[in-house]
Amino acid sequence: MRLAVVDTERCIDCQSCMFACARRQNEAGLSSSCIGVKSIGGMERGFIVVVCRACEDPPCLKVCPTDALKPKKGGGVLLDAAKCIGCGHCRDACIIGAIFWNDEINKPMICIHCGYCAQFCPHGVLKLEKKERIIHA
Repeated sequence: MRLAVVDTERCIDCQSCMFACARRQNEAGLSSSCIGVKSIGGMERGFIVVVCRACEDPPCLKVCPTDALKPKKGGGVLLDAAKCIGCGHCRDACIIGAIFWNDEINKPMICIHCGYCAQFCPHGVLKLEKKERIIHA
């Protein structure tokens, strides 16, 4: 399963997804959110939702010097925070900027595709779905 952004046109930057993600981790603010909403020009031009796309061959995994990131079944990675030294290489390696940083603990915040945030999106922007495997010919 993976978290999919199914309709960014419907996003109004309410940040309900971000607050839900942080709340799932027993945090009140947004510093622990593993999802982000960014403006591409406000209400007039819209917003983009940035979330891990569950890469099958994650670039973030390859650059971790302490093996704090482990491949996740179905794509993406899981973080072993105890092994993480806060170097930021994973964040720099993510080609879509989907690894967020918690400055308070100096660790990455990486989506685990639990789908919790999708339950709180009032406009159906997010959905937990089966990941389609792309077959290259």
